[in-house]
Order: sequence, then structure tokens, then C-alpha cells
Amino acid sequence: MYQNFIPSEFVRSVFHIKPELLKEKGIRGIITDLDNTLVEWDRPDATPKLIEWFASMKAAGIQVTIVSNNNEMRVQSFADPLGIPFIYKARKPFGKAFQQALKIMSVKKEEVVVIGDQLLTDVFGGNKQKLHTILVIPVAKSDGFFTKFNRLVERRIFRYLDKKGQVTWEEEE
Repeated sequence: MYQNFIPSEFVRSVFHIKPELLKEKGIRGIITDLDNTLVEWDRPDATPKLIEWFASMKAAGIQVTIVSNNNEMRVQSFADPLGIPFIYKARKPFGKAFQQALKIMSVKKEEVVVIGDQLLTDVFGGNKQKLHTILVIPVAKSDGFFTKFNRLVERRIFRYLDKKGQVTWEEEE
């Protein structure tokens, strides 16, 4: 059961995910969470550095689709100015939105990575769909109401995995 919460990879931020390395692995698409993965949950727009990151992926031929549990207005107002497809109210960790994202990008499971900051939604959901998952450290130290609950559960899972010697990264406090 706990295996489903172990990401395929762990990196500090999306900026540590380079298009060259993804291309070498045959990756053609990214399914990414929005809040606290790309930007702080309360930041309305992409930062210049993030816009540059998206451009580097596009230049490498790697498509990006945002899959968020947030509402349409939040996700659309972030994604539309960037010209990035998105799925809102995704109900992660359920699989439907992940499958929709694969269709939007016309890619196979083995050609995609899932990037997110939460074990309970992004990693668990991606792993259940047999996708390559990448866990990032949350961009903000604060969270929205529902995410606060998820973080409590995540800490328990991290402690369990750490005791079993299955955590191969250092958590930042």
C-alpha cells in the first residue's frame, strides 16, 4: 500500500527538471500540478523564471498540461495567458484527469512525467496510473485549507517510509 506513495523521483523544484534529461528518457509530455508546485497557491500569475521554464520545455518539444484540483477560474486565469492546456477540479488522485491529460497531449504513459508537491494527490494518483512521478518541495510554506489536512497525513507517511528505509531524500523543514 505504501509503495503507491513513493515517487519515482524527488527534486527540489520544477527548475531542477531539465528538458534535455526528459528528452533523453523519451519524455514528450508533462502533467503538472499548479498550486505549490509551479507557484505559491495564492500567486495568480507565473513568474518570469517559470515562463522561461515553460518556454524551454516547448522548445524541446515537450508538452505541458496543468492538472489541478482547484476551480476553473483559478486554473484558467493562470494557464490561459501561457497558452497551456489545463484540467480543473481534477479530483486527484482519481485517474480520470490523468487519462484526459494523456489524450490532450496524444502521448503514451511511458512518455509522460507527473510533477507535484503532494503525496496524496499527485504522487499517489500518478503511481496508480503507472506514470513516472516526480515529487517537488512545496513552493510556499503555507497551504490552503484542504492541503493542510493532506500535509498532516503526508508527514505520517514520510515517517513510516523513513523508518522502513524507503525515503531516499531529505525533507526540508
